[in-house]
Amino acid sequence: MSTLMPNDFEAVAPSEADALLARESTQRLAAHQPDSATTTVQVQFVSDGDKSELVDVPAAAFQLFLQTLNEMSQGHAVTLIPIHKELTTQQAADLLNVSRPYLVKLLEEGKIPCRTVGKYRRVRFDDLLAFKRKDDATRAKVLDQLTAEAQELDMGY
Repeated sequence: MSTLMPNDFEAVAPSEADALLARESTQRLAAHQPDSATTTVQVQFVSDGDKSELVDVPAAAFQLFLQTLNEMSQGHAVTLIPIHKELTTQQAADLLNVSRPYLVKLLEEGKIPCRTVGKYRRVRFDDLLAFKRKDDATRAKVLDQLTAEAQELDMGY
């Protein structure tokens, strides 16, 4: 299996100069954003001022590149995780911003699917995202109910 980053899930945090360059690049590249019917984009690489090469890349990869630049332009750290990647319980807990023991409890309750490799649990990234989406939707529903009750009771907000 090939790795995309030197260390799995290591976020690349942009410096101020990187953020500024990313902002400028995003603005310039956005003008060349492919439409939904476009499947490939040609990118030209120029090195040493005279050597250049045209490379065809999937339009979806170009869109992902633009999103990455946009996040970096705002000073946000960025990482790339394949959707099928299996995470350790600590990595999964970090992504959900919860403690590892709480994540293990969710796994034991069957709220997030996992598999065991030896004595260690592994969580697929797409299963983690599905749980997060469901949990976020549940929280939003409860918040809407509380807001409606507060308005009915004329609590001032």
